[in-house]
Amino acid sequence: MNKSKKSINFKEAIAILIVMLIILGTGVIKFGLSPQTPVLVVIGLLVLWAKVRGSNWDEISDGIVDGVKNGIVPIFIFILIGALIGTWIAAGIIPSMMVAGFHMISIRWFVPSVFLVCALIGTSVGSAFTIISTLGIALFGMGQTLGMNPALVAGAIISGAIFGDKTSPLSDSTNLAAAIAEDDLFAHIKNLMWTTIPAFLISLALYAVIGNSGTNANLGKIDTTLNTLNNNFVISWWSILPIALLFICAVKKVPAIATLLLNITVTVGMIFIEKPNTPVKDIAGFIENGFVSKTGNASVDQLLTRGGISSMMGTVSLVFLTLSLGGLLMKFNVIQTAMAPLAEKLKTPGSVVTATILSGIGVNIFIGEQYLSVILPGKAFKGTFNKRGLDNLALSRVLEDGGTVINYLVPWGVASAFAANTLGVPTLSFLPFCFFSLLSPILSIISGFTGIGLKKLPEEKTASSDEVVTA
Repeated sequence: MNKSKKSINFKEAIAILIVMLIILGTGVIKFGLSPQTPVLVVIGLLVLWAKVRGSNWDEISDGIVDGVKNGIVPIFIFILIGALIGTWIAAGIIPSMMVAGFHMISIRWFVPSVFLVCALIGTSVGSAFTIISTLGIALFGMGQTLGMNPALVAGAIISGAIFGDKTSPLSDSTNLAAAIAEDDLFAHIKNLMWTTIPAFLISLALYAVIGNSGTNANLGKIDTTLNTLNNNFVISWWSILPIALLFICAVKKVPAIATLLLNITVTVGMIFIEKPNTPVKDIAGFIENGFVSKTGNASVDQLLTRGGISSMMGTVSLVFLTLSLGGLLMKFNVIQTAMAPLAEKLKTPGSVVTATILSGIGVNIFIGEQYLSVILPGKAFKGTFNKRGLDNLALSRVLEDGGTVINYLVPWGVASAFAANTLGVPTLSFLPFCFFSLLSPILSIISGFTGIGLKKLPEEKTASSDEVVTA
């Protein structure tokens, strides 16, 4: 029997988590390190702790394997997204989106427009990662041309993408929250609106106030950028084809890997049609190392030199490390031991909601994985919700408000690392402007204490749940 699992106590589990937080926070925030090194240090210390307590290498290896195996599909998706970005730029798709955007989006209200567009399209696609890595890059480039604060634009893009991901029936995280809470998907999405719509409206108002550029936009730079894009890339109406393909695959519920592979294939075909003499070696270069822009315009070249499988290796390494850390924490019951006593001491709906929100945030901070930030609190607090007269719909909403949306705010979080790497803006820079993520847990806690929008169980079900929990 595993001695670590048998003997670890609450104080020891909390001490481990506090030491982890100090190491991660000091490394990333104080010393400005990339998250990989602090996470690796934490893993090393956790392995040492496990060995001192008598665990064998097989148990340690099993913990790492159990953690990593859940991330194989996301890791493969990140690799494909890197390839997609490189080919989309080479085929003129992202440049075409930028040109169209300059003609369609209000310059004065650029930042709130970015938030709205990403939210709308994100709801249709159901993937924040896809929005950030395609439409997000184009909008970010426009913001750069307009002289906007990169962190503010990135925050608006990410907030809109998260809103879309959170409210779409096609979203993995939304389906996961509903499944963990054991409630109907569409009832879950409907119930989300009690906190999601206020967070959306407040975010939109903040972006409108902070992001109002007035009439100070550099129109000359816009013209220069448009000329550069038109002269160096194929700007055409048919660039909408791969974008439309994303929507079609989303509606048909085609898995993400198949969708991305199909899209890359179609995009490569477009490159050959546009430039029939393109060497196969160049295509492989776009896929492996990304697109290198050589327009002569420094700002355009900086923006459009990106993509490729190699560009995702930093994110992939962080995903691998954080999943390994999560697997070890689960294997040795550190997370479970820290959370269990709390669930038994919660007496009011407000305290239950707050504890679940804080647990989701805690899992994001300590493990950096958004799916586990839904799964672990969901399993820990489901019985407590029912015992306190709260419906499963209340639980699933809280899991989203304190779990998936927060991962984008943690520098060593999987989603955060992806967004920062894709847009080229550090997490701690865009964090203050990611209003939707910041507001969601606050509004959820307010709902818990006021009872507004908090779905409750009928009295007879509350009584039966109480019997089950206390049995």
